[in-house]
Amino acid sequence: MQQLKLFQNQHRSDLKAHAPLAERMRPRCIEEFIGQSHLLGPGRILDRILRNQQLQSIIFWGPPGCGKTTLARIIAHHTNARLIPLSAVMAGTRDIRSSVEEARVNWAKEKQRTWLFMDEIHRLNKAQQDTLLPHVENGTILLLGATTENPSFEVIRPLLSRAQVLVLKSLSEGELRELLERTLHDTERGLGKYPAQLTDESVSYLLSASGGDARMLLNGLEIAVLTTPQDTDGVRHIDIATVHEALQRHAVYYDKAGEEHFNLISALHKSIRGSDPDAGLYWLARMLEGGEDRLYIGRRLVRMATEDIGLADPFALVHAMCALQSFEFVGSPEGELALAQTVVYLALAPKSNSIYTAYGRAMDAARKTGAAPTPLHLRNAPTDLLKKLGYGKEYQYPHDDPTGWVPEVYLPQELEGTTFYHPTSRGWESKWKQMLEERRKRVMNLRMGEDKRK
Repeated sequence: MQQLKLFQNQHRSDLKAHAPLAERMRPRCIEEFIGQSHLLGPGRILDRILRNQQLQSIIFWGPPGCGKTTLARIIAHHTNARLIPLSAVMAGTRDIRSSVEEARVNWAKEKQRTWLFMDEIHRLNKAQQDTLLPHVENGTILLLGATTENPSFEVIRPLLSRAQVLVLKSLSEGELRELLERTLHDTERGLGKYPAQLTDESVSYLLSASGGDARMLLNGLEIAVLTTPQDTDGVRHIDIATVHEALQRHAVYYDKAGEEHFNLISALHKSIRGSDPDAGLYWLARMLEGGEDRLYIGRRLVRMATEDIGLADPFALVHAMCALQSFEFVGSPEGELALAQTVVYLALAPKSNSIYTAYGRAMDAARKTGAAPTPLHLRNAPTDLLKKLGYGKEYQYPHDDPTGWVPEVYLPQELEGTTFYHPTSRGWESKWKQMLEERRKRVMNLRMGEDKRK
């Protein structure tokens, strides 16, 4: 038995020695942890929890490689509590119940609390989350969840209300640089046994291309160093070409099915609304690089053309529709240029949301007055009976007037005098503003019995 235990320990030691660099460099204590100062700084929430041992369920929400799993392990260590790690990708209801039972036994025997670390907690289905809920509620287990997805959308509300959601941030370039230096000089767990010199250009590229992801940084660094031959002095010289080859390409952080999908389309929309073509092109490129459906982007550009530009530039909608059709006709990558052209056009076009707001007011009025009868003079009169009932009576045909319009009331009686559309003085819309004001004035006079025009 003793020999078996020694063999198992040796096996674990060998596995750890051959683990990826990112795993070997994982911080072992709070002092080694880099980043998340907004949570770990003096007086911050995690600092208070660790200092005062005020244990409560926590869900870490943040991008990949920011330290969610590491923080969970450190918290369990610093709070002198047992840690049961599970991954929602592989764990089922049976695993959750087994962990709860283990926590009960541990408390009965050792009087020690148990953290249940659930990685990728957003992947638990509703039934599995319901299984977890009562045991979190009664304190049998303390939940440590980790997710890259917005927990508001993926975690059931009762479970959310019983856990503190802490938002983690991507690491800054300064924090990544600190991790890089530490790794290059650490002879026990890092790459200190493989002396390497990186050019300033290669370091800059590695930091920026990592996108705040420590795991991506360390994976790229490990490949770059270990695949570079040493010179006569035993030093490995890493240039930007080597780093570029190690990373292959800048992996854009983008989840087409998650929150980042909505964040980027929102950024694109708001940049266009704010008349910034540079920002618009950047967010478009981010979405295209992330693999977003090009037709989805095209449809959203059509929406922007009507919502934020409207009649200030009627050709914006034409331009957006042509871009959508152009992409369908040409395909990728050539068709993406039409999308880029439309982004710039919409950003530079005069802005007006008058159509958007007018439609909203009209919809609101329609919901409130849906039973208002259609005025008789506007009703269709295809039969003699309907004509005798007054359908279409006294309707004035605008084309019979030299001006092409007549001061007529077209709204139901309950809404007479209501205005939904208020044009701006920008672009094409300004050309119609005066005409519309004159028409409304004449109709108002008609309603007051003051219009003398026949």
